[in-house]
Amino acid sequence: MDPTISPHNTESTPTNETGKPENQNCNPILTLNFLALVIAVVGLTGNTIVLWLLGFHVRRKAISVYIFNLALADSFFLSCHLIDSLLRVLDFYGFYAHKLSKEILGNAAFIPYISGLSILSAISTERCLSVLWPIWYHCHRPENMSAIICALIWALSLLTSILEWYLSGFLSKVHQHLWKNVDFIVTAFLIFLLILLVGSSVALLVRILCGSRRNPLTRLYVTISLTVVTFLICGLPLGLYLFLLYWLEVHLHYPLCHLYRITSVLSCVNSCANPIIYFFVGSFRQNRHHRSLKRVLQRALEDTPEEDECRASHLQKTIEMSESREW
Repeated sequence: MDPTISPHNTESTPTNETGKPENQNCNPILTLNFLALVIAVVGLTGNTIVLWLLGFHVRRKAISVYIFNLALADSFFLSCHLIDSLLRVLDFYGFYAHKLSKEILGNAAFIPYISGLSILSAISTERCLSVLWPIWYHCHRPENMSAIICALIWALSLLTSILEWYLSGFLSKVHQHLWKNVDFIVTAFLIFLLILLVGSSVALLVRILCGSRRNPLTRLYVTISLTVVTFLICGLPLGLYLFLLYWLEVHLHYPLCHLYRITSVLSCVNSCANPIIYFFVGSFRQNRHHRSLKRVLQRALEDTPEEDECRASHLQKTIEMSESREW
């Protein structure tokens, strides 16, 4: 492993003692780059709609602040991979695409990746506390805690990324001997976030489905659960590769040399899938005549049982019918 190469850009072709590639099959796969382009465009469109609705049309709540920042992290991540994939396609066809530009974009995508995992862990943990200890949670939770936590997450992700870049040799080659120590700390932090995410999700699932005092299933819980499962399937492999498998030098052997691009495309799928989950959960069992995007997103984030939701819907229809009769 060349210590002057950042751990987040690992698609360099391995060479032997003569300087020639060890395996010609490790050439870039154009299909993966085009696939990442399409997924990034679709995901950016969906996340932009979510940001627009939550920022200007939906009343601000604790969960909406988290979802807004999660959509912001997904948009940032997809933007980095959109430009990065475009540069790789241009480079494949012989156009000028500076390697430094691709390295900067690959390292910049590290910030929203950590932020997205942290925000998702915060959502799941806070949701778990509100279900397991509802009285304590509502009495001790500060009013603007969601905004404060998101601000701290973004600041911590930025500082962690800058420190990682600096010690890895991307920004400076003075302190490269400390890189592995810092990378180990970052890896331990991400493992802690993963354990927190999985543990709180499992505890919430057990309480809702198997507890003596079962809580009714809400659309918000379904939204969070589908988002967590999607991340574990599509988003987690990139983190495993960047912080665990890279140290095993699996990228030096065919076909594992393509693992970085494959996990990157999967992470793009994760960021693209989140808006689809919101609109799918919000539109499920909804009258087609009332399917505005704003209402669909609000329904996906509602923490009321299906029965109460139906009663409220029937009550609203009754009021509208009575008002129309008066006219």
